Amino acid sequence: MIITSNQPFSHVLHYKESGAIWRLSSFLLEHIPFHHENLVFCCIGTDRSTGDALGPLAGSFLNHYVSFPYEIIGTLEKPLHALNLADTVDTLATHETKPFIVAIDACLGSQQRIGEIIVHEGPLLPGKAVKKELPPVGDMSIKGIVNIGGFMEHAVLQNTRLHVTYEMSQQISRALFLAWSRYSLKKVHDHNRDGHNEHSRK
Repeated sequence: MIITSNQPFSHVLHYKESGAIWRLSSFLLEHIPFHHENLVFCCIGTDRSTGDALGPLAGSFLNHYVSFPYEIIGTLEKPLHALNLADTVDTLATHETKPFIVAIDACLGSQQRIGEIIVHEGPLLPGKAVKKELPPVGDMSIKGIVNIGGFMEHAVLQNTRLHVTYEMSQQISRALFLAWSRYSLKKVHDHNRDGHNEHSRK
């Protein structure tokens, strides 16, 4: 699909696909404004549920990349969940520089779609799968389908295989770090090229 400036963007791939990290990083590089002064990653979920731990796991993995320079809210140690989400959203709204928020969360879907990572423009609706009313979060969203939806969603999340959640969150965090690394290298390359061109004109 060709994305134009007035079309909402979206991208779907399975975390086990060959080259998934590189292809996901390419899409993220195109759509995440890594130059933004207040880029924030909100990793939503709880470590008390194997299915709903995708966000906190991704946040913890991102925290392990010590050179990753952006604010990360939501880790296994300090989850961003139903009890503190509204206050966090309100606090972010008071920042002097309006943040660009990338929201990451688990979701449920059909049997055939388990393992898919979905990236789309606009917010996600945390808690929707378990019928919770929570504020929308994100200028763009990254969702991982961890299990089957449609029936006893809370129990399904509680009984999701941790392996699936772990692997998907790891792929997401690796792709985000790779996208940022590629952005940084391009920035250095462009700076060096501009410096060379300036030197050549003298």
